[in-house]
Amino acid sequence: MLKEEYKVYEEKMKKSIESVSADFASVRAGRANAAVLDRISVDYYGTPTPIQQIASIASPDPRSLVIQPWDASAVKAIEKAIQNSDLGINPQNDGKSIRLNFPQLTEERRKELVKQIHKYSEGGKVAVRNIRRDAMDHFKKLEKSSEITEDEMKQVEKDLQKLTDDSCKEIDRLLEKKEKELMAV
Repeated sequence: MLKEEYKVYEEKMKKSIESVSADFASVRAGRANAAVLDRISVDYYGTPTPIQQIASIASPDPRSLVIQPWDASAVKAIEKAIQNSDLGINPQNDGKSIRLNFPQLTEERRKELVKQIHKYSEGGKVAVRNIRRDAMDHFKKLEKSSEITEDEMKQVEKDLQKLTDDSCKEIDRLLEKKEKELMAV
């Protein structure tokens, strides 16, 4: 019985790690990557819509992306959404498509991005610890209602702590990898 309940919290922690990984992917590292557009929504006929759902995104060379909307009337809305985002790139509109040129990152910008990914990783760790806290509260209620024994509770505490530590180490590993990628010139 405990294993099934334990799995729920394990899945939640994995999702937190995946979320941090997705956050890292959205931080550009000097190379053109369509993932930087994942968070940008376009006001398309009154509905916030992800760019990927209304346009094709191509990378003709390592430093640029071309966004080709399927509906030509969406070009202006996509351009506006990119300008309003925290991407820090000015889109070039030719009427039919939008080109994004990614400049070489300066040392100052790299350090800003490193600070940003540190915030993302800390947010992920906080989420993991919150999941552990919720799990502990859940299992303490089970112990109070005599559904699990004191020994089982001690084992659950150990298992949850190990799972939390492993999840935090995985987030640190992802952070270290992304930091090296950002600081590479």
